[in-house]
Amino acid sequence: MQLFVLSVLLALGLAVPPQEKRVHHQRDLSDHAHDDAHGYQYDHEAFLGKEEAKTFDQLTPEESKARLGKIVERIDTDKDGFVNHAELHHWIKHRQRRYIEENVDKHWKEYDQNKDSKISWIEYKNTTYGTYLDDESEDLEDRETYKAMHSRDQRRFKMADKDGDGVATREEFTAFLHPEEFDYMKGLVVQETMEDIDKNGDGKVNLEEYIGDMFTPEEGESEPEWVTTERKHFSEYRDLNKDGFLDADEVAHWILPRDVDHTDNEAKHLIHETDKNNDGRLSISEIMDNVDVVKLSTITDYGTLVLREHDEL
Repeated sequence: MQLFVLSVLLALGLAVPPQEKRVHHQRDLSDHAHDDAHGYQYDHEAFLGKEEAKTFDQLTPEESKARLGKIVERIDTDKDGFVNHAELHHWIKHRQRRYIEENVDKHWKEYDQNKDSKISWIEYKNTTYGTYLDDESEDLEDRETYKAMHSRDQRRFKMADKDGDGVATREEFTAFLHPEEFDYMKGLVVQETMEDIDKNGDGKVNLEEYIGDMFTPEEGESEPEWVTTERKHFSEYRDLNKDGFLDADEVAHWILPRDVDHTDNEAKHLIHETDKNNDGRLSISEIMDNVDVVKLSTITDYGTLVLREHDEL
Protein backbone atom coordinates (compact mmCIF):
# COMPACT_ATOMS: atom_id res chain seq x y z
CA MET A 1 0.00 0.00 0.00
CA GLN A 2 2.82 2.41 0.83
CA LEU A 3 4.43 1.80 -2.56
CA PHE A 4 1.01 2.25 -4.15
CA VAL A 5 0.55 5.65 -2.51
CA LEU A 6 3.95 6.86 -3.65
CA SER A 7 3.42 5.55 -7.18
CA VAL A 8 0.08 7.36 -7.37
CA LEU A 9 1.69 10.60 -6.24
CA LEU A 10 4.42 10.16 -8.85
CA ALA A 11 1.88 9.38 -11.57
CA LEU A 12 -0.15 12.44 -10.71
CA GLY A 13 2.94 14.55 -11.04
CA LEU A 14 3.80 13.17 -14.48
CA ALA A 15 0.36 12.65 -15.99
CA VAL A 16 -0.22 16.27 -17.05
CA PRO A 17 1.93 19.10 -18.36
CA PRO A 18 3.81 20.56 -15.37
CA GLN A 19 2.46 24.07 -15.92
CA GLU A 20 -1.13 22.74 -15.66
CA LYS A 21 -0.91 20.20 -12.85
CA ARG A 22 -2.14 22.58 -10.16
CA VAL A 23 -5.15 23.94 -12.04
CA HIS A 24 -8.56 22.36 -11.44
CA HIS A 25 -10.75 22.98 -14.48
CA GLN A 26 -14.24 21.61 -15.05
CA ARG A 27 -14.11 18.39 -17.05
CA ASP A 28 -15.00 18.76 -20.71
CA LEU A 29 -18.41 17.43 -21.70
CA SER A 30 -17.04 16.27 -25.06
CA ASP A 31 -13.82 16.11 -27.06
CA HIS A 32 -15.69 17.54 -30.07
CA ALA A 33 -16.26 21.16 -31.00
CA HIS A 34 -19.73 22.49 -30.14
CA ASP A 35 -20.76 23.31 -33.70
CA ASP A 36 -24.27 22.19 -34.70
CA ALA A 37 -23.58 23.10 -38.32
CA HIS A 38 -21.28 20.09 -38.51
CA GLY A 39 -23.31 17.64 -36.45
CA TYR A 40 -24.40 17.01 -32.88
CA GLN A 41 -21.54 14.89 -31.57
CA TYR A 42 -20.83 17.36 -28.74
CA ASP A 43 -24.46 17.20 -27.60
CA HIS A 44 -24.50 13.43 -27.89
CA GLU A 45 -21.46 12.99 -25.65
CA ALA A 46 -22.69 15.62 -23.20
CA PHE A 47 -26.00 13.81 -22.78
CA LEU A 48 -24.77 10.22 -22.91
CA GLY A 49 -21.17 10.21 -21.83
CA LYS A 50 -18.25 9.75 -24.20
CA GLU A 51 -17.97 5.96 -24.17
CA GLU A 52 -21.69 5.28 -24.02
CA ALA A 53 -22.34 7.62 -26.96
CA LYS A 54 -20.24 5.34 -29.16
CA THR A 55 -22.48 2.38 -28.33
CA PHE A 56 -25.66 4.42 -28.68
CA ASP A 57 -24.68 5.57 -32.18
CA GLN A 58 -24.73 1.96 -33.39
CA LEU A 59 -28.38 1.39 -32.48
CA THR A 60 -31.24 1.40 -34.95
CA PRO A 61 -33.70 4.35 -34.76
CA GLU A 62 -36.22 2.11 -32.99
CA GLU A 63 -33.68 0.95 -30.42
CA SER A 64 -32.50 4.52 -29.87
CA LYS A 65 -36.02 5.73 -29.11
CA ALA A 66 -36.75 2.81 -26.79
CA ARG A 67 -33.60 3.37 -24.77
CA LEU A 68 -33.98 7.12 -24.81
CA GLY A 69 -37.45 6.72 -23.34
CA LYS A 70 -36.03 4.86 -20.35
CA ILE A 71 -33.40 7.53 -19.86
CA VAL A 72 -35.96 10.31 -19.95
CA GLU A 73 -37.89 8.52 -17.19
CA ARG A 74 -34.76 8.76 -15.03
CA ILE A 75 -34.20 12.45 -15.83
CA ASP A 76 -37.82 13.40 -15.03
CA THR A 77 -37.36 13.22 -11.28
CA ASP A 78 -40.69 14.88 -10.36
CA LYS A 79 -42.55 12.52 -12.73
CA ASP A 80 -44.68 15.26 -14.30
CA GLY A 81 -44.02 14.00 -17.84
CA PHE A 82 -41.65 16.85 -18.71
CA VAL A 83 -37.91 17.51 -18.48
CA ASN A 84 -37.15 21.01 -17.22
CA HIS A 85 -33.87 22.90 -17.14
CA ALA A 86 -33.05 21.96 -13.53
CA GLU A 87 -33.59 18.25 -14.18
CA LEU A 88 -31.54 18.36 -17.36
CA HIS A 89 -28.72 20.32 -15.70
CA HIS A 90 -28.66 17.84 -12.81
CA TRP A 91 -28.52 14.89 -15.17
CA ILE A 92 -25.67 16.22 -17.30
CA LYS A 93 -23.74 17.14 -14.16
CA HIS A 94 -24.24 13.59 -12.95
CA ARG A 95 -22.87 12.23 -16.23
CA GLN A 96 -19.91 14.58 -15.99
CA ARG A 97 -19.12 13.30 -12.50
CA ARG A 98 -19.13 9.65 -13.54
CA TYR A 99 -15.32 9.48 -13.46
CA ILE A 100 -15.38 10.62 -9.83
CA GLU A 101 -18.02 8.06 -8.88
CA GLU A 102 -16.03 5.25 -10.46
CA ASN A 103 -12.91 6.33 -8.60
CA VAL A 104 -14.80 6.41 -5.30
CA ASP A 105 -16.34 2.99 -6.07
CA LYS A 106 -12.88 1.54 -6.59
CA HIS A 107 -11.55 2.79 -3.25
CA TRP A 108 -14.72 2.28 -1.22
CA LYS A 109 -14.46 -1.51 -1.13
CA GLU A 110 -10.81 -1.30 -0.15
CA TYR A 111 -11.27 1.03 2.80
CA ASP A 112 -14.66 -0.02 4.21
CA GLN A 113 -13.14 -2.91 6.12
CA ASN A 114 -16.14 -3.71 8.34
CA LYS A 115 -18.67 -3.30 5.48
CA ASP A 116 -20.89 -0.85 7.37
CA SER A 117 -21.19 1.50 4.36
CA LYS A 118 -19.02 4.10 6.08
CA ILE A 119 -15.29 4.64 6.28
CA SER A 120 -13.78 5.66 9.60
CA TRP A 121 -10.51 7.49 9.91
CA ILE A 122 -9.08 4.42 11.67
CA GLU A 123 -10.06 2.20 8.72
CA TYR A 124 -8.45 4.58 6.26
CA LYS A 125 -5.32 5.01 8.39
CA ASN A 126 -4.82 1.28 8.98
CA THR A 127 -5.39 0.40 5.32
CA THR A 128 -3.13 3.13 3.97
CA TYR A 129 -0.32 3.26 6.50
CA GLY A 130 -0.55 0.09 8.58
CA THR A 131 2.24 -0.05 11.17
CA TYR A 132 4.73 1.64 8.89
CA LEU A 133 4.68 4.94 10.83
CA ASP A 134 5.93 3.20 13.98
CA ASP A 135 8.39 0.82 12.34
CA GLU A 136 11.80 1.92 13.65
CA SER A 137 13.56 -0.42 11.23
CA GLU A 138 12.49 1.65 8.22
CA ASP A 139 14.53 4.47 6.76
CA LEU A 140 14.13 7.63 8.84
CA GLU A 141 13.60 9.89 5.84
CA ASP A 142 10.88 7.62 4.43
CA ARG A 143 9.22 7.43 7.83
CA GLU A 144 9.18 11.22 8.14
CA THR A 145 7.68 11.49 4.66
CA TYR A 146 4.89 9.13 5.62
CA LYS A 147 4.27 11.01 8.85
CA ALA A 148 3.80 14.20 6.85
CA MET A 149 1.44 12.40 4.46
CA HIS A 150 -0.46 10.97 7.42
CA SER A 151 -0.90 14.39 9.03
CA ARG A 152 -2.10 15.86 5.77
CA ASP A 153 -4.56 13.01 5.18
CA GLN A 154 -5.86 13.31 8.73
CA ARG A 155 -6.48 17.04 8.35
CA ARG A 156 -8.25 16.52 5.02
CA PHE A 157 -10.37 13.68 6.40
CA LYS A 158 -11.40 15.83 9.35
CA MET A 159 -12.37 18.67 7.01
CA ALA A 160 -14.36 16.34 4.73
CA ASP A 161 -16.16 14.84 7.76
CA LYS A 162 -18.76 17.60 7.98
CA ASP A 163 -20.58 16.27 11.05
CA GLY A 164 -17.34 15.52 12.89
CA ASP A 165 -18.28 11.98 13.92
CA GLY A 166 -15.00 10.44 12.77
CA VAL A 167 -16.53 8.43 9.95
CA ALA A 168 -17.08 9.40 6.34
CA THR A 169 -20.28 8.83 4.45
CA ARG A 170 -19.95 8.23 0.72
CA GLU A 171 -20.41 11.95 0.05
CA GLU A 172 -17.82 12.90 2.67
CA PHE A 173 -15.37 10.32 1.35
CA THR A 174 -15.85 11.73 -2.13
CA ALA A 175 -14.96 15.16 -0.73
CA PHE A 176 -11.86 13.62 0.85
CA LEU A 177 -10.67 12.07 -2.42
CA HIS A 178 -11.75 14.97 -4.68
CA PRO A 179 -11.76 18.12 -2.52
CA GLU A 180 -11.63 20.45 -5.52
CA GLU A 181 -15.18 19.36 -6.39
CA PHE A 182 -16.68 20.68 -3.12
CA ASP A 183 -16.98 24.32 -2.17
CA TYR A 184 -16.41 23.68 1.54
CA MET A 185 -13.11 21.92 0.75
CA LYS A 186 -11.63 24.48 -1.64
CA GLY A 187 -9.92 26.44 1.12
CA LEU A 188 -8.03 23.28 2.03
CA VAL A 189 -7.04 22.73 -1.62
CA VAL A 190 -5.47 26.19 -1.59
CA GLN A 191 -3.79 25.53 1.77
CA GLU A 192 -2.27 22.26 0.56
CA THR A 193 -1.04 23.94 -2.61
CA MET A 194 0.55 26.77 -0.63
CA GLU A 195 2.30 24.26 1.61
CA ASP A 196 3.66 22.40 -1.42
CA ILE A 197 5.01 25.45 -3.23
CA ASP A 198 5.97 27.85 -0.41
CA LYS A 199 9.37 26.32 0.33
CA ASN A 200 10.61 29.06 2.66
CA GLY A 201 7.42 29.03 4.72
CA ASP A 202 6.75 32.76 4.59
CA GLY A 203 3.08 32.31 3.68
CA LYS A 204 3.39 33.46 0.08
CA VAL A 205 4.76 32.21 -3.22
CA ASN A 206 7.56 34.05 -4.98
CA LEU A 207 8.51 33.70 -8.64
CA GLU A 208 11.24 31.13 -8.10
CA GLU A 209 8.98 28.97 -5.92
CA TYR A 210 6.28 29.20 -8.60
CA ILE A 211 8.65 28.12 -11.36
CA GLY A 212 10.39 25.58 -9.15
CA ASP A 213 7.11 23.74 -8.64
CA MET A 214 6.94 23.18 -12.39
CA PHE A 215 10.52 22.92 -13.59
CA THR A 216 13.85 21.89 -12.09
CA PRO A 217 16.62 22.13 -14.69
CA GLU A 218 19.25 19.44 -15.05
CA GLU A 219 22.85 20.59 -15.07
CA GLY A 220 23.50 22.53 -18.25
CA GLU A 221 19.87 22.33 -19.37
CA SER A 222 18.46 25.47 -20.95
CA GLU A 223 15.09 26.80 -19.88
CA PRO A 224 12.20 25.63 -22.11
CA GLU A 225 10.10 28.27 -23.82
CA TRP A 226 7.02 27.43 -21.74
CA VAL A 227 8.94 28.29 -18.56
CA THR A 228 9.73 31.72 -19.96
CA THR A 229 6.03 32.11 -20.73
CA GLU A 230 5.12 31.08 -17.16
CA ARG A 231 7.46 33.72 -15.75
CA LYS A 232 5.54 36.26 -17.77
CA HIS A 233 2.21 34.83 -16.63
CA PHE A 234 3.31 35.10 -13.01
CA SER A 235 3.82 38.84 -13.21
CA GLU A 236 1.03 39.66 -15.67
CA TYR A 237 -1.81 37.34 -14.64
CA ARG A 238 -1.09 35.50 -11.37
CA ASP A 239 0.23 38.37 -9.23
CA LEU A 240 -2.95 40.41 -9.19
CA ASN A 241 -1.81 43.08 -6.73
CA LYS A 242 1.66 43.34 -8.33
CA ASP A 243 3.60 42.93 -5.08
CA GLY A 244 5.90 40.24 -6.49
CA PHE A 245 4.24 37.36 -4.60
CA LEU A 246 1.16 35.16 -4.72
CA ASP A 247 -0.93 35.15 -1.56
CA ALA A 248 -3.62 32.57 -0.79
CA ASP A 249 -6.34 34.48 -2.66
CA GLU A 250 -4.16 34.79 -5.75
CA VAL A 251 -3.28 31.10 -5.60
CA ALA A 252 -7.00 30.28 -5.36
CA HIS A 253 -7.68 32.44 -8.41
CA TRP A 254 -4.97 30.51 -10.27
CA ILE A 255 -5.71 26.90 -9.33
CA LEU A 256 -9.51 27.13 -8.97
CA PRO A 257 -10.56 29.26 -11.94
CA ARG A 258 -14.17 30.30 -12.24
CA ASP A 259 -14.90 28.33 -15.39
CA VAL A 260 -17.89 28.87 -17.59
CA ASP A 261 -20.62 26.44 -16.52
CA HIS A 262 -20.59 24.23 -19.59
CA THR A 263 -23.18 21.94 -18.03
CA ASP A 264 -25.67 24.78 -17.62
CA ASN A 265 -24.99 26.02 -21.15
CA GLU A 266 -25.51 22.55 -22.60
CA ALA A 267 -28.84 22.13 -20.76
CA LYS A 268 -30.03 25.49 -22.12
CA HIS A 269 -28.81 24.60 -25.61
CA LEU A 270 -30.61 21.25 -25.68
CA ILE A 271 -33.85 22.83 -24.53
CA HIS A 272 -33.51 25.60 -27.11
CA GLU A 273 -32.95 23.07 -29.90
CA THR A 274 -35.73 20.69 -28.83
CA ASP A 275 -38.44 22.82 -27.18
CA LYS A 276 -40.71 23.39 -30.19
CA ASN A 277 -43.64 25.01 -28.32
CA ASN A 278 -41.30 27.34 -26.37
CA ASP A 279 -42.72 26.53 -22.94
CA GLY A 280 -39.24 26.17 -21.42
CA ARG A 281 -39.42 22.43 -20.88
CA LEU A 282 -39.26 19.26 -22.94
CA SER A 283 -42.15 16.87 -23.38
CA ILE A 284 -41.59 13.22 -24.18
CA SER A 285 -42.78 13.79 -27.74
CA GLU A 286 -40.43 16.75 -28.26
CA ILE A 287 -37.49 14.63 -27.13
CA MET A 288 -38.51 11.65 -29.27
CA ASP A 289 -39.01 13.88 -32.31
CA ASN A 290 -35.45 15.16 -31.94
CA VAL A 291 -33.49 11.98 -31.37
CA ASP A 292 -30.71 13.16 -33.71
CA VAL A 293 -29.98 16.08 -31.38
CA VAL A 294 -30.49 14.32 -28.08
CA LYS A 295 -29.27 10.78 -28.56
CA LEU A 296 -25.64 11.81 -29.04
CA SER A 297 -25.64 14.17 -26.10
CA THR A 298 -24.25 13.51 -22.61
CA ILE A 299 -27.79 12.91 -21.45
CA THR A 300 -27.94 9.42 -22.84
CA ASP A 301 -25.20 7.84 -20.79
CA TYR A 302 -27.14 4.65 -21.34
CA GLY A 303 -24.48 1.98 -21.17
CA THR A 304 -24.03 2.11 -17.41
CA LEU A 305 -27.52 3.47 -16.82
CA VAL A 306 -29.44 0.27 -17.48
CA LEU A 307 -26.79 -1.91 -15.86
CA ARG A 308 -26.79 0.21 -12.69
CA GLU A 309 -30.44 0.82 -11.95
CA HIS A 310 -29.54 1.30 -8.30
CA ASP A 311 -27.47 4.42 -9.07
CA GLU A 312 -28.82 7.62 -7.58
CA LEU A 313 -29.18 10.66 -9.84
